[in-house]
Amino acid sequence: MFGLWKTADAPTAYRVQRSDAEWRRVLSPDAYLVLRKEDTERPYTSPLNKEHRSGVFACAGCASPLYSSKTKFDSGTGWPSFWAPISPRAIQTRTDTSLFMVRTEVHCATCGGHLGHVFNDGPPPTGLRYCMNGAAMTFRPGAV
Repeated sequence: MFGLWKTADAPTAYRVQRSDAEWRRVLSPDAYLVLRKEDTERPYTSPLNKEHRSGVFACAGCASPLYSSKTKFDSGTGWPSFWAPISPRAIQTRTDTSLFMVRTEVHCATCGGHLGHVFNDGPPPTGLRYCMNGAAMTFRPGAV
């Protein structure tokens, strides 16, 4: 559907797996709701939305690199947005039919955590907008 970065539906087994109780213990309450329960944070609430330093945005659940600051842009939506993942293998997508619409949901390929959605209204060169929940990620400043 979205071409270049579209992957198959997420597998049922991930390299990083934890019980629900373990996820609750290692994640903040907001990260748990987003990553494990597929919740969405309120727009403009994540500090990562205003993060403009060079670095890597990683999964808050397993620390896997997800997005480079080189692909981040201000979408005006209130969520951290990127035009491409750090690698096509960093994420997986699947169809989301909640809220009476069809969208493409994005998950961490390492732990299966829900990150956000991808839309086809982004900037060049991909034309994609990976609209991510800041609560689902951490930021590591430095070279990318």
